[in-house]
Amino acid sequence: MSSLICGSLAFDSIMQFEGRFSESLLADQLHKINVSFLVPSMRREFGGCAGNIAYNLKLLGGEPVIMATVGQDAAPYLERFDQLGISKKCIRVIGSSFTAQCFITTDAGGNQITAFHPGAMTYSHENKIADAGPVKFAIVAPDGRDGMLQHAEQSAALDIPLIFDPGQGLPMFNGDELKHFIDLATYVAVNDYEAELLTSRTGLSLAQIAERVSALIVTRGEQGAEIFAGKEKIDIPCVPAKTISDPTGCGDAFRAGMLFGLTKGMDWATTGRLSSLMGTYKIETQGPQNHAPSLAEIEDRFHQAFGYRFA
Repeated sequence: MSSLICGSLAFDSIMQFEGRFSESLLADQLHKINVSFLVPSMRREFGGCAGNIAYNLKLLGGEPVIMATVGQDAAPYLERFDQLGISKKCIRVIGSSFTAQCFITTDAGGNQITAFHPGAMTYSHENKIADAGPVKFAIVAPDGRDGMLQHAEQSAALDIPLIFDPGQGLPMFNGDELKHFIDLATYVAVNDYEAELLTSRTGLSLAQIAERVSALIVTRGEQGAEIFAGKEKIDIPCVPAKTISDPTGCGDAFRAGMLFGLTKGMDWATTGRLSSLMGTYKIETQGPQNHAPSLAEIEDRFHQAFGYRFA
């Protein structure tokens, strides 16, 4: 059965700064920043959390259904979904807007500064979960504010197991709203920075959040991930990358592994390890949707990394 992916579709303009942001920022002058970063390289990519998650889930042989809103300029992205065999039935075109645009600058240390224009994403609340038909799992990833709230509530009302993945959308919500999301969710997935922000805004510790959901997943970059499921804490190692190319979309690749593992009924250790591997494939390639390992290659590398097969 398919997985419903609620989130953004965007065009990403990705730039590389050859120095480090910290070298251009003065700690005592952060109240009046006026800096310019020379970016010798730039490329335009298909992106957005929903698109990235769906792309990776399709690589694994999953059945992603994207629920998103795009603008008048979306034709190349929609054609791409046709080529990939990814369903467009829950993608709504807003003719008066542009598709969301993300401008990402990455420095030599892998740090990123992002500017984001939401465009058609602000109409995400016009999509309704019930229109997707039967789905096994749903994920609410960064999207329009109202859309995220409504899609989480609609998923819970329909008894669809839900992953709450606030990502870069987390600052849009206050503590009570975030607690509401947690109570609606079956699973919560955040990175280490988002985990700190989530605990700060809600006043809940990670242990208290974990008590409210079936599993709490915290990714920690090169340090792997932690999965709190029941009273168990599972440490997930990072799969060593052959090369470090671009971190953009690594979290989305990880979440695709989660969705696949959940739909296949895998245990959390295997699900986490597969998710970690998908993040590694992503970081080895520039752009969020340019890595293209076959399923057989994914299975073989998983076996090499962990000594058993997930399939």
